[in-house]
Amino acid sequence: MLRKFRVILAILFFALITLLFLDFTGTLHSWFGWLARIQFIPALLALNAGIVIGLVGLTLLFGRVYCSVICPLGVFQDLAGWMGAKQKKHRYRYSPARTGVRYSMLAVFIIALGISFFASLHSLFALLEPYSSFGRIASNLFAPFYQWGNNILAYLAERADSYTFYSVDVWIRSIPTFVVALLTFGIIGFLAWRNGRTYCNTICPVGTVLGFLSTYSLFKPVFDTEKCNTCGLCARNCKAACIDAKNQTIDYSRCVACMNCLETCNRQAMKYIPQRKVTPPPTSRRRFLSATSVLALTTITVKAQQLHVDGGLAYIEKKKEPARGLPVIPPGATGLRRFGQHCTACQLCISVCPNQILRPSSKPATFMQPEITYQRGYCRPECTKCSEVCPTGAIRKITTADKSAIQIGRAVWVKDNCVVNRDEVTCRICERHCPVHAIFLVPRDPADENSLRIPTIDTERCIGCGACEHLCPSRPYSAIYVQGNERQRIV
Repeated sequence: MLRKFRVILAILFFALITLLFLDFTGTLHSWFGWLARIQFIPALLALNAGIVIGLVGLTLLFGRVYCSVICPLGVFQDLAGWMGAKQKKHRYRYSPARTGVRYSMLAVFIIALGISFFASLHSLFALLEPYSSFGRIASNLFAPFYQWGNNILAYLAERADSYTFYSVDVWIRSIPTFVVALLTFGIIGFLAWRNGRTYCNTICPVGTVLGFLSTYSLFKPVFDTEKCNTCGLCARNCKAACIDAKNQTIDYSRCVACMNCLETCNRQAMKYIPQRKVTPPPTSRRRFLSATSVLALTTITVKAQQLHVDGGLAYIEKKKEPARGLPVIPPGATGLRRFGQHCTACQLCISVCPNQILRPSSKPATFMQPEITYQRGYCRPECTKCSEVCPTGAIRKITTADKSAIQIGRAVWVKDNCVVNRDEVTCRICERHCPVHAIFLVPRDPADENSLRIPTIDTERCIGCGACEHLCPSRPYSAIYVQGNERQRIV
C-alpha cells in the first residue's frame, strides 16, 4: 500500500514538473510553478528557508522521500530502472557504499559552487545539480516531440476551422547544450537501466547530503528478524542496492524509501516503522564531511547575496549575431555576477519564453545559462514570464510596470550598417517601433533640414528590449545592436 501511494505521487510530481518545461504557453506555471521552487538546490540558492527546512524535516521524518517522489531526475531513474526490470526481475543485489566517491563528488560540487560565486564559472556546478540536469533533458529532448505533437493537432484543427491549437517553431536553441542534455540522458538512463540508483547514490550531491540526514530519520524500513529467513528477495528488488539480507542490515544513507522491499517480501518481514535508535554513518569522517558540506553550501549561498559589482559598458562587434562584450540577461536578473551565482541553467525560463529570445549560452563562463538574442523576436514590455518561473531567485519576480523601467542593455547605432547611409534611402523602422521612444531621427547633415534622417539614441531612456535590433532591415548586419549591462538599472 505504501509503495503504491509513493508511486502515484512520484508519477504525478514527475508528469507535472515535466509539463512545466514542455508548456510553451506558460499557463501551467500559475498552478504548478511551486513544484520547481521546492527542489532542494533551487530553494537553497533562493534562500527559501521555509522550503529548505521543510525538506530537511521531511527527510528526518521519513527518509529520502524527496529523492523518490519530488526530484524529477530521481523518478526518471526509477522509470529507466523499471524498463530494465521488464527484461529481468529480481536483478539487483547488495553492494557496499562507495563512500569515497560520493563525498569526493560532493566536495567537487561545493568547490564548483564556490568558483561559480567568485569566478563566474558555473558549468561543473550546473552539470551536477539534479533538478537542472533533468530540466535540460526535458527542454532539449522531450520538448521537440511535444511541440511536433502540438503542430499536428494544430494542423488537424485548422482543417476543421478550429483554432484551439496553434503551430510553434521547433528548433534547437543551442547545439552544445543539446549535446550535454543528450549525454546526461544517455549516461544516467543507462546506469539506471542497468543498476537502478547508481547515479543517485554515487554522484548526485543532493542525494549525498540527504543520505546523511536520512540516517537520523524517524521512520525506516527494518527487518523483523523473527520472520526473516534471509532469502534475499528484498535485496534483489532494492534499486539502491543498500539491503544486506544476509546480515539483515540496511544502509539508510542510500535507501530512498521506495518501499519495494516491503511489497516484495512474502513473509512480511520488512516493516516501515518509527525507530528511536539513531543509525550513524559508518565513520566519524563521513559525519564530519557531511556536516561541513551542508554548512559550506549554505554559507556560500548566503555569501552570494552580499556580492555586488558596479555596472559598465561593452564594445560592439559587427556580426549578424553580435559577439556582445557583455551578454544581455533577462530583466529582473539584477546583474551578471549575481545571475551567474544563482542560475543553475535548468532552462525553465527558456522553455516558457513566448518571444523565443532566450537561448543557452555557449560561452565557457556562462555555459548553458540563458542569454537574450534578438533574431526571432524582442523582449516585449508586457511579458514577465521568465521572472515568474525562475525557482532559484536568479531572476527576481517583476511586474509589467517594473519591466518597462528596467534597463537590461543599451542600443548602439553602427552608421556603416544603416541603410540610410549605405543605400541612400529613407528608413524610420527603429524609431517607429521603439516602445519607450528612446530613438528619434535627426538630419544626417545638420546644416540641411531636408537631408536624409538618421537615428540617434537616448541611452538614458533605452531599456535594451531589442525591438530595434530585431526589426532593423539592414542585412547581413543589423545597424543597431543591444549591448548588455553589467548591472541592470532603473531608467
